[in-house]
Amino acid sequence: MNCTIEIHDVTGVEAAARAFVQVMGEDTVFALYGNMGVGKTTLIKAVCKELGVEETVTSPTFAIVNEYSLPNGAPVYHFDCYRVEKLEELFDLGFEEYLYSDALCFIEWPELVEPLLPERAIKVTIRERDNGSRVVDINR
Repeated sequence: MNCTIEIHDVTGVEAAARAFVQVMGEDTVFALYGNMGVGKTTLIKAVCKELGVEETVTSPTFAIVNEYSLPNGAPVYHFDCYRVEKLEELFDLGFEEYLYSDALCFIEWPELVEPLLPERAIKVTIRERDNGSRVVDINR
């Protein structure tokens, strides 16, 4: 199932997060593609808030992974692979264990780690239009 969500301006991010959560289904690994500054972290923050995460959601640019908790205590993992230079760095981190844990995983800059992504990873592409609005394409 493919889905497109439009975000006309920053005030539409919460509605986009609600729509995103509605189409997540049983999927757990979401690979977010998009240019620098397009809103990958902003969308993940809004989705986490919609899911009930109470911690402050921040980009794990330097840590590579941040962990948050859902209201039921289940973990949510947020990866930023922008600074990953070698896949071995992720092996040392236990990256594959996270991906196959059945916990929610949101991955920014997944193109750098595609060989490690499970087949079932959902591709989420965020594009900016000329007018500044965003389009979020979710492809299964």
